[in-house]
Amino acid sequence: MTAVSTLAEKWWVARVVSLGCVVCRNLGHGETPANYHHIRTGQGAGQRSGNGLGIPLCKVHHQDGGQGVAYHAGPKTFERMYGSELELLNQTILDVAEGIRG
Repeated sequence: MTAVSTLAEKWWVARVVSLGCVVCRNLGHGETPANYHHIRTGQGAGQRSGNGLGIPLCKVHHQDGGQGVAYHAGPKTFERMYGSELELLNQTILDVAEGIRG
């Protein structure tokens, strides 16, 4: 994760992660512990966004199995299965704004 440089960024990252995995919630699995995934959409090759543009993903949907956006599934497969990073980011922003937890 990019170093958190401001209190606002620290609050944002903590709030996003506290929602639990956005994919698990959408699949009806409830609140699953999450890590902060910096989206890559719109970034240069091999780059990721700053702390303000991230979504909460559990270990499976972030890195493991055949489902993770970062490794095995890859972005195109992940998007086909669960939606685009931008769609999930929009949902995450709305969830934080509405104070939704799971």
